[in-house]
Amino acid sequence: MTNLSKAALAVCIHSALFSHALNAQEAPAAKDKGLEKITVTAQKRTQSIQEVPISIATLNGERFESIFSGGDDILALAVRVPGLYAESSNGRVAPRFYIRGLGNTDFDLAASQPVSIVMDDVVKENVSLKSFPLFDVAQVEVIRGPQGTLFGRNTTAGIVKFDSVKPTEDFDAYAKMSVGNLGTVNVEGAVGGGLAEDLSGRFSVLSQDRSDWIDNGYTGENDAFGGFDEKAWRGQLLYSPSEDFSALLNVHGRELDGTASVFRANVFTKGSNDLNQNFDRDKIYYDGDIDGNGPDNNPQEYRNYGASLKLEVGMDDMSFTSITAYEEAEGSSLGDIDGGVYTNDLTTPVPSGLTSATFNSGFEDVLTFPGAIGFSAVTQDKLNDLEQFTQEIRLASETDDALSWQTGAFYYDSSFNVTSIDGYFGATTVFHSNTTWALFGQTSYEINERLNVTGGVRYTHDKKSLHVGDQNVGGFALVTGDATVQNYDDIDVDDGQISWELSANYKVDDDTSLFARFANGFRAQSIQGRDVAFEGDPSVADAETINSIEFGIKSDLLDNTLRLNAATFYYQIDDMQFSAIGGGANNVALVNADKGTGYGFEIDAQYVANDYLTLTAGYSYNKTEIKDDTLTVLPCGASEAFGSTGNCTVLDPRPNGFNASIDGNPFPQAPESIFTFTARYAVPMGNDGEFFAYTDWAYQGDTNLFLYESVEFQTDGNVEGGLRIGYENFEHNYTVALFGRNITDEENVKGAIDFNNLTGIVNQPRIFGIEAKVSFY
Repeated sequence: MTNLSKAALAVCIHSALFSHALNAQEAPAAKDKGLEKITVTAQKRTQSIQEVPISIATLNGERFESIFSGGDDILALAVRVPGLYAESSNGRVAPRFYIRGLGNTDFDLAASQPVSIVMDDVVKENVSLKSFPLFDVAQVEVIRGPQGTLFGRNTTAGIVKFDSVKPTEDFDAYAKMSVGNLGTVNVEGAVGGGLAEDLSGRFSVLSQDRSDWIDNGYTGENDAFGGFDEKAWRGQLLYSPSEDFSALLNVHGRELDGTASVFRANVFTKGSNDLNQNFDRDKIYYDGDIDGNGPDNNPQEYRNYGASLKLEVGMDDMSFTSITAYEEAEGSSLGDIDGGVYTNDLTTPVPSGLTSATFNSGFEDVLTFPGAIGFSAVTQDKLNDLEQFTQEIRLASETDDALSWQTGAFYYDSSFNVTSIDGYFGATTVFHSNTTWALFGQTSYEINERLNVTGGVRYTHDKKSLHVGDQNVGGFALVTGDATVQNYDDIDVDDGQISWELSANYKVDDDTSLFARFANGFRAQSIQGRDVAFEGDPSVADAETINSIEFGIKSDLLDNTLRLNAATFYYQIDDMQFSAIGGGANNVALVNADKGTGYGFEIDAQYVANDYLTLTAGYSYNKTEIKDDTLTVLPCGASEAFGSTGNCTVLDPRPNGFNASIDGNPFPQAPESIFTFTARYAVPMGNDGEFFAYTDWAYQGDTNLFLYESVEFQTDGNVEGGLRIGYENFEHNYTVALFGRNITDEENVKGAIDFNNLTGIVNQPRIFGIEAKVSFY
């Protein structure tokens, strides 16, 4: 963290505390405003967030819109909510989410994750579907802890749930546009209202563009990387002829053309995790050429289209809900994984200021820069023919009785194939399929006006299959290029498990409640076939199970001007699934650790100090630990076959001198602490408008990037801030504002590639510009 960012953060925190102390004496003036009531659907019913016995945080309105004002994708949610983190080595697709330290670092397109993404009541299981752009969003709910009863397997960490604005009979529309540096242009809009008797609709669009802004110093090409062109749309039709029936049709699509992740070779010096002289945010040196036509410059293309139909039927004392959904997607990403230049042309000029290496590989002399690069690595992954079908049906009670219940069934079917291509082994295709069905039920009983208890159970059966090569040649891998043709038997795994939960909510008074929750869940068995493309065997991980306990308090205080919610938790995972990535090659092998544990707490606060100033703050602490005294992994380029101990400073014991023992290590990409802060100050301008200033800050504490621990691959003290200053007119419903994201231009490490050299992935640069929004009613 730079001195500037530390000072900025300190000023914001000091301002918040000073304003809190000053305005606490002005409680009478704040009575007229108060906190907004927040409703959530974490239990598939509309409930007040203060009455649900689960740790939940929400994002909506200005707080949500500010995060995405610079054209960021879904990864911008990382550390904007206590306990929530996200990262990716796949650009704007295939995000990896973590809640309370639980996630999966696997970069493959077939990876499973313990955080479920649910958009408009539809689970998005494949990692590419999880990246659907966010626009015209009503609310985001971050539901922490296992959610296996109502939402099923693969929710051992929690859920991030997105709800778009729904059609109504009343006309409303908005248009928003922003223009920023680096050729950033964002356009968003929606229009909705009644179309005919009992029929309403809404159509929403998004366009996000950024020019290429990173130079390729190897080819001399300016502005070769970093841009994107993202287009997305959503159309909804709502037919509601009576209070007892409604049908909501949702059709949506997304098209992305841009740059995949930018890998930067040797931006760490061995023995340090600080970015060194090889790092230049505006320039990289790529020679990656997978087709023989010159450097590829990391292109990325994805398409995703889908539709869902939600039917709601009211019956005597109960309701029936059916949600049918279909998704399809395809795309490709190419990456110069070594992050630098690896050439046989020893006359290639090495740019001034860069470290380089010339060595004999055993076959020929090689020149590399920046720094030493073990071998050239460029790969392309193609997602083909992804199809996902889901069907959920529910019956729920609709009475005022003390006892309420809901029960239902769920079916999921998915298939796709992934083709991996590189310059050595050619192309290999693996075919995945997954079928799941489940039965579930939940009931709540209001023992008295203060105490409510809830119990739920779900049985889930999950089956996965992997087939390698041509679908018409059973079990035979057709591999082009220099790879050895190998035979693989089809892999089929299936498992059935019960998940359950028991919770209680106790109202201390009208403003404060206490809750306790015990929950069990599981992440289904996983198959990983990526290593087949590099002459490795597929790997399988057994299902993991989690038992979690949490206690919390939710309160609205100071005459409904201060909301303070907190929870503390402990969980244990048996047969915990991990992805062992790296070693002497960029392999991905699934492994099961004996156990994994985590404990910590979250605090979410919102304070309406007076009619002009609103503050929010949040903090989470997550202490995670791997418990398996026999599990080892190969770290940072280590290879016993080649006698290499690796290129980084490993801190773990190494029983055989090569493998690292990971017993006692934290989970990878699990921030130990997260701190968030926002402040909005507004003053009236005339009788129909206000001038406002809004700032938001996020801090990320100690984070270990891999399963093993090393000096180089860990981060601490990452911070980013945003700012909006503008004018809002209430009479004519428009807003004009200046905005900035990452306003102190922090250079934060978000990820790394360890098998070839000390490669890093960094955050986005400072983006600033002007935006305008107009609404119509």
